[in-house]
Amino acid sequence: MIARGVFRGSLVAIIALAGMSAAFAQTATFQVRLLTPEAAVDAARGALEHCRKQGFQVAVAVVDRAGTLQVLLRDRFAGAHTIEAATDKAWTAASFRMASAAIGDETQAGRPMSGLRALSHLMPVGGGQPIESGGSVVGAIGVSGAPGGDADDVCAKAGVRAIADSLEF
Repeated sequence: MIARGVFRGSLVAIIALAGMSAAFAQTATFQVRLLTPEAAVDAARGALEHCRKQGFQVAVAVVDRAGTLQVLLRDRFAGAHTIEAATDKAWTAASFRMASAAIGDETQAGRPMSGLRALSHLMPVGGGQPIESGGSVVGAIGVSGAPGGDADDVCAKAGVRAIADSLEF
């Protein structure tokens, strides 16, 4: 037996959905842009090579638009922690559609979004960059292991630049 309050709440939700604009109700599916595996590999290599030239041993993760890992490269002397950190930085950038450092600023103690720090994969420090194509986020890249988030960010941006010619803007 369904409790009376639960049924009313469901009915309200159904009515609210029925009232959505016709533009959203025209089709039952939608299309998204996705980063190809080849582009993900090229971005990761670009970031890794840039970090190596600076003398940094890092891990680089590239995720799709949903934050699912596509590519992970770890240089031979990068610390074990860099695997998780790079992946979480990329997840953060993809999930919030903005640089992971910006999430760090927005989630400081006392800020309205500070509760987000409780998310298990949130990495609100520099090193995660969204990858955009045609006005949509198609993936993200995360770098960990350089001396600080700012240096990780520089490497992540180099990874995005490595595939910029193949992205639609």
